[in-house]
Amino acid sequence: MEEPTVTVALLRLFDEVAKAGSLAAAARQRGVDPSMVSRHIGVLESTVGFRLFDRTTRRLQLTEAGQIYLDRSRVLVDELLIAQQEAADLVAQPKGLLRVTASNAFGERWLMPRLQKFCETNPNINLDLKLTDSTIDISSEGIDVAIRLMAKPEGSLVTTKLMDTQYHVVASPEYMAKAPKISKPEHISDHLCLLLPFPGYRSLWRFRRKKVISEVAVHGRIVVSSPQALRRAALDGLGPTLLANWMIDKDLQQKNLIEILPEWDVSAVEFDTAAWLLYPSKRYVPRKTRLFIDYLKELVRTSKIKVS
Repeated sequence: MEEPTVTVALLRLFDEVAKAGSLAAAARQRGVDPSMVSRHIGVLESTVGFRLFDRTTRRLQLTEAGQIYLDRSRVLVDELLIAQQEAADLVAQPKGLLRVTASNAFGERWLMPRLQKFCETNPNINLDLKLTDSTIDISSEGIDVAIRLMAKPEGSLVTTKLMDTQYHVVASPEYMAKAPKISKPEHISDHLCLLLPFPGYRSLWRFRRKKVISEVAVHGRIVVSSPQALRRAALDGLGPTLLANWMIDKDLQQKNLIEILPEWDVSAVEFDTAAWLLYPSKRYVPRKTRLFIDYLKELVRTSKIKVS
């Protein structure tokens, strides 16, 4: 008579039941009948030769043996799934759904115009872009890659720098032709600036040259929550504003905007910031994720954007 065997499917179901806290809850998550879940757990218990759960009418609780078995089996299942994924990546074309998140402004202005070649060279990878200015939980949202604009990130996520970011005070040539001259940071206070409604951006800009920092109070009549809209307002000659290099590089090259006080580093909060690629801490990164990260880093490497 053939001995019953423990399968990865049974171990994954066991893990789901333990996390859900009941057979019924696990069944709802899978969209199956609770009796089916109960039957499979019974098969697993018969196979291993001991009870995994203490069952009452009100609750389901792991036995001491069940807890030990769950902890060890999770490691085994993770290893098997990683091995399966790594082997599949070697023999198959990269495919599947890649979930990416970035801020609205960075996603619209920098990321979206650069996706065409990636999509052409990876026709079996589908992109799901979540553009939001809220900080979302990467793990719970199933995000593969997040692009965050900040100083060096902290936490359990794997991080790699995409590019340094610098901020510039800019205005249109038409505005500069008629506006009071700006030859030092303090002169900014004489202008009605275009402002973001965030701490620092709205009230105080910081200028740095040769390690000397000057803080300048700014004010204006127009406050806009969108950097894209601020750029548009600056192009229309409504005043000077503070924007990141990735937002206005082309405008500066084409002289649609003029950088004010280019000899100064400028910031509203921190000077040394960057665009970072973040992804879940895993021993094996899926090929589709690695391809996307390498694609973006190569774009930056072959451009004139500074990366330290």
